[in-house]
Amino acid sequence: MSDRNLLLELVTALEEQGLGRDEYQLHRVIDVEALEQLVDSAGADLEVTFSVGEFRLCVTQSDVQVLESP
Repeated sequence: MSDRNLLLELVTALEEQGLGRDEYQLHRVIDVEALEQLVDSAGADLEVTFSVGEFRLCVTQSDVQVLESP
């Protein structure tokens, strides 16, 4: 099990883009605990990408990034 707090990383990434906590309901978009287990148990090549509002996030074993909108 990793020491990272994926929920905090996701929230921080969204807030750095200017999205306020009252502008999204992360639990409606993704199961953070399941995502954390998947990323922790997968190889380094795994990337999980999903959208929260107008933002696309990419989660890997080491990072959470906000991707450019299409």
